[in-house]
Amino acid sequence: MASEWDWESGEGLVRIDDPSDVDAAFERGEQRLGTAVIGLAFNCALEEASPRIVRAMRLSDPNERGFAFTAAGVAARTNGALTPELYETLRAEGPRGFAEDAIKDTLTFVPFRDLPTWFKWWKVRSAVRNKLAGWWLRSEDAVGDAWRVLRGRRS
Repeated sequence: MASEWDWESGEGLVRIDDPSDVDAAFERGEQRLGTAVIGLAFNCALEEASPRIVRAMRLSDPNERGFAFTAAGVAARTNGALTPELYETLRAEGPRGFAEDAIKDTLTFVPFRDLPTWFKWWKVRSAVRNKLAGWWLRSEDAVGDAWRVLRGRRS
């Protein structure tokens, strides 16, 4: 029932569990829709929450839009999967900005074999970059240690 939700303050919206309440809030132009879709991601089936999360990802308010992307990350964490629409919206947004954490959650909590091709490539690319960065940092440490030893011997 929509009257039990405090749309003005956002209090309790993370417990929302009825997609029709969120649909009605979209029609009324409520302000806390990003928060509400986080609630749907926690409390509803992925197939019910997904279209509302995607719709909230298109909101003009950057804060609520950010919460909608958080909802996508929550959906990936709680379900171990996303819908094709959510994958496509994350891909369109790209790995920077609003979608960055949602993409990281997706790559962490969705099995590799279940990822769409773009996400598989992104995961491989990220793993290679992280490995190279680790090697670079370790080599910097080794060179720094060697340099300190050499400078210490000259004194």
